[in-house]
Amino acid sequence: MIVSFILSALLAASVKADFFQFDSISNVSTYYFNYLYCHVWEGECQPNQDDASQQVPTGDIWSWFSQDYVGMMTAWYCSLGQCCDSGDCRITNNLTGLERDLQLKLHGQHLAQSVVLKAIQGFINNPESNKPLTLSFHGWSGTGKNFVARMVADNLYRDGVKSECVRLFIAPFHFPHTRLVDVYKGQLREAIRDMVLRCPQTLFIFDEAEKLHPGLIDAIKPYMDHYDNVDGVSYRRAIFLFLSNIGGAAINEVALDFWHSGQNREDIGMEDLEHRLRSESIDAEGGFAQSELMSGHLIDFFVPFLPLEYRHVKLCARDAYAARGVEPDEATLDEVAKAMLYEPKEEKLFSAKGCKSIPQRINFFLP
Repeated sequence: MIVSFILSALLAASVKADFFQFDSISNVSTYYFNYLYCHVWEGECQPNQDDASQQVPTGDIWSWFSQDYVGMMTAWYCSLGQCCDSGDCRITNNLTGLERDLQLKLHGQHLAQSVVLKAIQGFINNPESNKPLTLSFHGWSGTGKNFVARMVADNLYRDGVKSECVRLFIAPFHFPHTRLVDVYKGQLREAIRDMVLRCPQTLFIFDEAEKLHPGLIDAIKPYMDHYDNVDGVSYRRAIFLFLSNIGGAAINEVALDFWHSGQNREDIGMEDLEHRLRSESIDAEGGFAQSELMSGHLIDFFVPFLPLEYRHVKLCARDAYAARGVEPDEATLDEVAKAMLYEPKEEKLFSAKGCKSIPQRINFFLP
């Protein structure tokens, strides 16, 4: 009887919920959005589906219930033996797995490997942190920013980016219209608040963050600041990741200078890039430069992603083949790497698109 009542209540709430439905006020193609979510962020998609019904899950039925009711439901759920010893099996915090993935799967990014791991480790191991962790990933498209964000989600949460403790926002798709920025502000604040109330450790990912309206960033700036709480809610166990192409040119210049001077790529240090990334972020057009996130110095680490060289592209190709159960020879890997475009054109040093198109490109080389 009780179970039937609960299921009925959940069904009714799911029918009525209209939480965070940006498509109702946007003319952005939901099909294209679904394509990005499936193929860039590896969302849960159905094969051979040609309609726009699959998209980022936005309904939040729990926002219709009080915290006391959610707590009661959680206790009931755990009484059935569905919870783990940690008290919340949605959160795994597998730091060993994160370290292994960064070392074995991320190629040509010694700075990102080091900074991301130390930042996440320090935050997870310090439950008394006085602010949320805020990281800003910078670099060319295809250098691994989305890839690392997925690694963080996969190792901190049982269900990765699909976890109800993780929320992905893609700036031009969730917030496409400047005239609706005030509407977006309220929806974004509500989404973040509800997530934090539901999950003790949350991860928010903002892809293409350079396209965010500054008003949107300022609207959530208090959630990233040094406050005990905001309107009675503590955000100190939240993690914010901003992914953008800002600073890509500056990063490439430093890498090219090291190459011209005969220095090893691995000798590039944070001291060579962090100041330039801060300056680029302040001077860039878009939300970052004009927001209080920059003026308030609330970004903990600016993480540079270096342009990838030919050898790194071959490693990406090897991984893409391995993911399909194929073991390629060196000649095949060379063919894939040679098919990519490289910059600067006169030296053909850095892959223009990183490893982003490798999974699709190897289709031409499969038997």
